[in-house]
Amino acid sequence: MAAKEIDAKLKGVLSRYEELTALAADPDVLVDHERYMACCKELADLEEVAASIRELAENLAAQAETASMEAEAASDPELRRMIYDELGELTERETELREEIRVLMLPSDPRDKRNVIIEIRAGAGGEEAALFAAELYNMYTLYAAAHNFRVELIDVNETDLGGYKQIVFALAGQKVFSRLKFESGVHRVQRVPETESGGRIHTSTVTVAVMPEVDEVEVEIRPEDLQIDTYRASGAGGQHVNKTSSAIRITHLPTGTVVTCQDQRSQFQNKERALAVLRAILLDQEEAARAGSIADERRSQIGTGDRSERIRTYNYPQSRVTDHRIGLTLYRLDDVLAGQLDLLVEPLMQYHQAQLLEKGQG
Repeated sequence: MAAKEIDAKLKGVLSRYEELTALAADPDVLVDHERYMACCKELADLEEVAASIRELAENLAAQAETASMEAEAASDPELRRMIYDELGELTERETELREEIRVLMLPSDPRDKRNVIIEIRAGAGGEEAALFAAELYNMYTLYAAAHNFRVELIDVNETDLGGYKQIVFALAGQKVFSRLKFESGVHRVQRVPETESGGRIHTSTVTVAVMPEVDEVEVEIRPEDLQIDTYRASGAGGQHVNKTSSAIRITHLPTGTVVTCQDQRSQFQNKERALAVLRAILLDQEEAARAGSIADERRSQIGTGDRSERIRTYNYPQSRVTDHRIGLTLYRLDDVLAGQLDLLVEPLMQYHQAQLLEKGQG
């Protein structure tokens, strides 16, 4: 049995990781903040794949060593069986490692590690849509808690019954965007509203937009392009919750984009958070425009809430949730709404990875 080795490409990745590890400890690099940070970033990007490549190299060496014992075990059936079993386990793990490495080396979305701003907006269905918007917000906050993501409420427009016409919030944590970017689109709910005396099932829609947070340097906003208004923050039904005009409304005049923020402690904080949301929206629009599909991109995320633009359906009578993009149906609606969103997120991520692999082989 000829000894197997990792190929030159994988050796190159491992060599680069070792080079970066040495650089990160180099005194000349340590005093150069920009160079040091770039080095640490690349190290972090390669850490997981380097660990898998190193394990693969150790696995292949173990296979060679185990196989070399076959000749001396020719007259010992028990030893031959042990060698055969160990080689079987090693080759099975080799297959797993090669698949892991193949996925880890796929082109990554540079936005995947970013924090996100999420906007949930009630669409078709009036109060029922607003109530479901509140349930989706609860679902995302429970999911965030399970993954140790930090939640920051930015703005909310609440109805008298506790629903949300619109709610904007931020999530911060490890690779948040990579996990939630597939949530953008129209979510449809089918259920009997509490106010429905005839027991008829109503269909309502809620739109979700997930946008990565961006730095100031990435999106330049000219002061003359902004109209900034202040007003008093208000609660459900328009009830005023403070006596000062601390809430902020920013209108980006060139695009007509309007952003509000009233949940921070001061007018300054509200303004800074509103500008962060505006930057995320403008970059999202810019990237969609570069792809030549700004209308489709924004419609699929914010849209009009029309029933035909759905990505997912939540059917309460059947306790069913269906993601229409990958044809996945689960009869675990209560679990999903209780924050077990990975039941959908993981298959969506796997489907996306499979598409990338197929594209790479094409």
